[in-house]
Amino acid sequence: MSSVRSLRRGVDLVASRAASLQSPRSASISSTLLRRELSSASGSVRPIAPRVPAARNSLVYVAAPKRTAQTVRYASNSSEPLRQTQLYDLHVAHGAKMVPFAGFDMPLQYADLSHVESHMWTREKASLFDVSHMVQHHLSGPGALDLLMKVTPSSLDKLSPNTSTLSCLLEEGTGGIVDDTVITRRGKDSFYFVTNAGRRTEDLAFLQTAIEAYRAEHGADSIKWDILEDRALVALQGPLAPSILQKLIYTAGDASAAEADLSTLYFGQCREVHLTLPDGSATAHPLLISRTGYTGEDGFEISIPSSGASSLPQQVVELLLRDKDSVRLAGLAARDSLRLEAGMCLYGHDISTAQTPPAAALGWVVGRDRRDAATATFNGASVILPQIASPKSLSQRRVGLVVEKGSPAREGAVVVDLADPSNPVEVGFVTSGLPSPSLGGVNIAMAYVKNGLHKKGTELGVKVRNKVRKASVTSMPWVESKFHRPQ
Repeated sequence: MSSVRSLRRGVDLVASRAASLQSPRSASISSTLLRRELSSASGSVRPIAPRVPAARNSLVYVAAPKRTAQTVRYASNSSEPLRQTQLYDLHVAHGAKMVPFAGFDMPLQYADLSHVESHMWTREKASLFDVSHMVQHHLSGPGALDLLMKVTPSSLDKLSPNTSTLSCLLEEGTGGIVDDTVITRRGKDSFYFVTNAGRRTEDLAFLQTAIEAYRAEHGADSIKWDILEDRALVALQGPLAPSILQKLIYTAGDASAAEADLSTLYFGQCREVHLTLPDGSATAHPLLISRTGYTGEDGFEISIPSSGASSLPQQVVELLLRDKDSVRLAGLAARDSLRLEAGMCLYGHDISTAQTPPAAALGWVVGRDRRDAATATFNGASVILPQIASPKSLSQRRVGLVVEKGSPAREGAVVVDLADPSNPVEVGFVTSGLPSPSLGGVNIAMAYVKNGLHKKGTELGVKVRNKVRKASVTSMPWVESKFHRPQ
């Protein structure tokens, strides 16, 4: 079965399980499930074709060099062209297994390390991920803050310049999660944020509608919205990431010694720096370095402008990969297992428009100063605030599970209550699951379960291959996060 057909089958299964629990769950087919890519890798890996430009047909304000996509036959048997990131040639040169993911041709893993080896390399050393498929935005103008405070529940007005927060774009009326996003305040009326590639079409339509409505009331110049198509994005993750990057910071000329010291850049903060090229010169543009990531490890996401310097993304990656004993390239396979161990959600699987932040155990993204029903104006406030005030009103809760030894619980697996073992009652469904590489293969999973069964230590069952396996509700993350914070 092709990876996309398999995913559709899983989506249909999850939707039917959610409907039986009176809380329909939709999933985004464009956000490809890594487990199925892994299980059918031999069918998903396509012959390598020479890179040709990828077509850009979406709303764009900052243009990148035009690229059209190769049209090759791949696992889904779709004729839709795949887009390529600016680092496609580098992936091919390093023997990457390329698979379709969120409309892009992306590396699943590389020839030098297996999935598990790459996962553990990240935990013990450092890995470099190409995440240029994600959508980078810049929103500015006197209405930028008001607009973001309307479509998200976070206290963005409390952010200091060059600090960020995880947040959610919310549906108006329902408060359902349109997408999860990291929003960085760059200045008083200036924000940089990143959204998921698999939600590109939906997010752009959502934001366009909200911005047009705001401009209609406040004027065309109240908001400027740029989609940063000219920027690549890479993530350097792992305990050695700081030392690897620190050695490359350019410190000559006008560079500030304080700005060059990464020990003073804490989790959730960003700054612009130049890196030092092999000839001793500085990179053509400053890079936006954000201390964040999707693995639970310390690390950085690096936004690389390429306007007028098309080779800069590859130059930066080659710099970061110079010490092969410390850093290696890593793909989607390791990224998925790392984020799950860290208890982080994958949109379209663990969260969707069918969940509000409280139902998805993300109620903390709602600012404490935004919880007054009399003054709250963010999308879905009338739904979300009562859920925060009375969690018992929620029908389901997102939880972590540890499942007994054997076949792992995968997305769509039914969760049952074992109060009466002879007649197990369906009480939820798994959204993500795999054997944890860091925990020696212990089966872990995220799931939604009936409210009241979400407490740590609750014993449940999961149907895996027509057999009920014992499972226990556990706290997340399974692997402790190692973010760099002030002491």
